[in-house]
Amino acid sequence: MSKNIIQHDYQVSREDRKSKNNHNSFLIWFTGLSGSGKSTIANLVEQQLFEKGIKTYTLDGDNIRKGINNDLTFSPEDRTENIRRIAEISNLMIDAGLVVLAAFVSPYKKDRENVKNIVKNSNFVEVFINTSVEECERRDVKGLYKKARAGEIKNMTGISAPYEAPEQPDIEIKTEEVSVKEAVNKIINHITPKLKLDNE
Repeated sequence: MSKNIIQHDYQVSREDRKSKNNHNSFLIWFTGLSGSGKSTIANLVEQQLFEKGIKTYTLDGDNIRKGINNDLTFSPEDRTENIRRIAEISNLMIDAGLVVLAAFVSPYKKDRENVKNIVKNSNFVEVFINTSVEECERRDVKGLYKKARAGEIKNMTGISAPYEAPEQPDIEIKTEEVSVKEAVNKIINHITPKLKLDNE
């Protein structure tokens, strides 16, 4: 970091914003294969939170890669940089007093650990959307697996690139065993205590 960069302290703090919103701010990180159901579940969790008056924002692969990260490829190095930038954006949003929902394949354990380090462990909830590659390929919502099998997509996670599953996620959702509604309820039940301010 340049020695000429000096952080400025502003009068309105994260604590002030949390108090104004009447809820805590943190990051819910959804990881899993493409087509596992991350974005679908994150969207429904956000809807429920929004209806409860919680200030939220959802980040996902498409809205990030079309904008701030449109200069990145899917090489391992660029995947790492993609996740690093998302973590920094999430950190700013947490400071703004929001509950951030981030739905990303994020296939590497070290990258997810880096997210946790950036936002701090106390602000991080890891949700593993555990869906087999066979089921994801059967769904193939975006047609990506078909293209990967045809050699049109390189570095496709689960096909030609690895996915390192979380060993101890805060929440694990096995989508082939539970309904979307059950999955959403499980996540809401887990994070509800975390929404409460420390002084409540």
